Amino acid sequence: MTDNSESTNPNRRQTGSTERSMPKATHVATMTWRDGLFAHWPVDPDDVRPHVPDELTLDTRDGQAWVSVLPFVLTDVGLWGTPPLTRTAFPELNVRTYVRYRGDPGLFFFSIDLGNSLLATLVAQTTRLPVTYARMRVGTDGREVAFSSRRRRSRTDTDVGRFSATYRPTGEATRTDEGSLEYWLTERRRFYASEARGVLTAEIAHEQWPLQPVDATIHENTMFEANGLPTPSAEPVCHFCRELSMTGSIPRRLRN
Repeated sequence: MTDNSESTNPNRRQTGSTERSMPKATHVATMTWRDGLFAHWPVDPDDVRPHVPDELTLDTRDGQAWVSVLPFVLTDVGLWGTPPLTRTAFPELNVRTYVRYRGDPGLFFFSIDLGNSLLATLVAQTTRLPVTYARMRVGTDGREVAFSSRRRRSRTDTDVGRFSATYRPTGEATRTDEGSLEYWLTERRRFYASEARGVLTAEIAHEQWPLQPVDATIHENTMFEANGLPTPSAEPVCHFCRELSMTGSIPRRLRN
């Protein structure tokens, strides 16, 4: 990457056309995304709406809702200004859709699987996000990535979450055009979650995603079923991102 100024200043934030208002929270965390796949499926809004909190508006494009599965690795994760020895790294698997709150666009996570059991427990207890520990394996030869994730089965599991894929970039990284589907799906800088006393939100800041075309083979994916969603019949829209540095804010409550 040629310019990391967006991610190296925790109080500077980049806002695309999908963002109406500037984030208000101070960014205290830094991290680097690596070897990630974006896999997006178009779905019937009626299949998704019952799984999204009433406080949030389901965001659609050309009449379709979208659900995305993102496997990736976060490295150099830590508080702003802390030494490298205090940083950590872990694989992650997100299942998300696209929403708005009071007109502002964002993400809603159906599930966040982490490959670090201690961190998963801590995040789940402190943020009320749908965080689960899963056993994950990630390998790469510098070009192709192999990612697998499986939640630990319990007696009450009806369909344990499983995902495995291999993927490799097939072209150069580009910045997507505003107005394109790819921009709409990726250039969002906050998430929303519902809780009893309001809506929880947090922001990230980074350069525009340097997306690459990708040859992706998804070997197993029960993440839709694990989140109570019907399995999509369409083929996913996929992209790859090798690396992107970013900062993040502490989750905060927006009162209704």
